[in-house]
Amino acid sequence: MASRLLPVLITLLALVPAVALAAPPAPAPLVEGQDYVVIPDGTPFAPAKGKIEVAEVFGYTCIHCAHLEPTLATWKKTLPRDVQLTPVPAAFGGYWIPYARAFFAAKQLGVQERTHQAVFDALHKVGSLPIQNASADEIAGFYADQGVDRAKFMATLRGPEVDAQLAKARDWVGAAGVEGTPTIIVNGKYRVIGGRNYSDMLKIADRLIARERARK
Repeated sequence: MASRLLPVLITLLALVPAVALAAPPAPAPLVEGQDYVVIPDGTPFAPAKGKIEVAEVFGYTCIHCAHLEPTLATWKKTLPRDVQLTPVPAAFGGYWIPYARAFFAAKQLGVQERTHQAVFDALHKVGSLPIQNASADEIAGFYADQGVDRAKFMATLRGPEVDAQLAKARDWVGAAGVEGTPTIIVNGKYRVIGGRNYSDMLKIADRLIARERARK
């Protein structure tokens, strides 16, 4: 019986198009000006030896940043050890500033990562924080609810270290040509502008990371 089936199997395999057995086609090359732009004299926001930085310029008050966050958190878990994901709050002015200051205060106190999603939720899901005209007392009260010492947070929020980080972020984001959030910047050199959705945007970032790794 097996000997009778063998010629049939050989014939069927011969009918399979060669293209079906070939490797999937390589993705089209990235196009400058369509997928990304080069940042003249660009440098990482927080350089770390041996690391390729992927900076996300974001705002807690930005609903699009809130929508991206779950996808970004999942993507972060897939990043190789030589890649560092760095959130950079946009300090465009107005209602962006109180929450940019809050980010840097939380970072200085070592609570930024564990409170990050909670801030988005408070602004866009629960409504326990206001988008505009947020006072220092309201923001400090929120962090106190997250287990952060209120007085320590308030002092840090108003401190010179946060002033310096805020000025650094404002200058860096401006030099990178960022006009909206969320924006992904790879190693300070490439600002991602392409992608039909967040997943596409991160795929472009993956390929720019690979480019930077190949240049090391």
